[in-house]
Amino acid sequence: MIVRLLLAALAAGLIAGMAMTPAQYVKIVPLILQAETYEGGGHDHGAAEAVSSTTAAGSETPEVTATAGQDHDANDHTHDEGDESMLGLGRLGDTVLANLVAGAGFALMLAAVALIAGIEFPAGRDGLMRGLLLGAGAWFCVQLAPSFGLPPAVPGFPHADLADRQGWWMVTVGASALGLWLVALRPEWVARALGLVLIAAPHVWGAPVPDDISSDVPAYLASAYAAASLATTLFFWLLLGGLLGHFLSRVPAEQRA
Repeated sequence: MIVRLLLAALAAGLIAGMAMTPAQYVKIVPLILQAETYEGGGHDHGAAEAVSSTTAAGSETPEVTATAGQDHDANDHTHDEGDESMLGLGRLGDTVLANLVAGAGFALMLAAVALIAGIEFPAGRDGLMRGLLLGAGAWFCVQLAPSFGLPPAVPGFPHADLADRQGWWMVTVGASALGLWLVALRPEWVARALGLVLIAAPHVWGAPVPDDISSDVPAYLASAYAAASLATTLFFWLLLGGLLGHFLSRVPAEQRA
């Protein structure tokens, strides 16, 4: 069972990670390249920041996921092939590798969550639908909920301290995941009310705000980038969840037990 679970998760993660790359190049990279023209003096810093907002992780998932394997995919900033390459593979190669690693890591985490929560994946359409719902829930926790306070930001956009953003992001993801579990999987009204409180708590507390919010980046470009980041990560998580549900539904019932 463990071997089948790992294989199913890895297969789903690698496929979703590979599919994420063209989505980023179509929706994300052009916006990053436009934003870099407003930076005025190099784009290394902006590129590093952009990494945190589109990859499987999204929502200005501060470089937490990028470094751990969140934005998770250290890739949205993948520019052209002529830029410097961190691993000597070229921008496209680095992006593909980062997406594959992030996809595999998120798939293993999602499979573990399904096991802990006792979610079953029956054969056929029901298994696929449960996988899609699982992926949508993960997108809400990892991407959408944190973006209410820390929206994905293009290079050149003002940022609060990195450690503060990472801390708030991790607390928000954890609270959102626990709250969503209480709301969706617990029948008691008290548990559901507590879940809503947990989801709202980080936003009531408030996300870290930069001291200087002035920026040369046009507002329309920043908003387009945030929307594109959330859209591409939704695609990633739905694909990941659907594939995971499909693969796990193919595991024989006696082995699942």
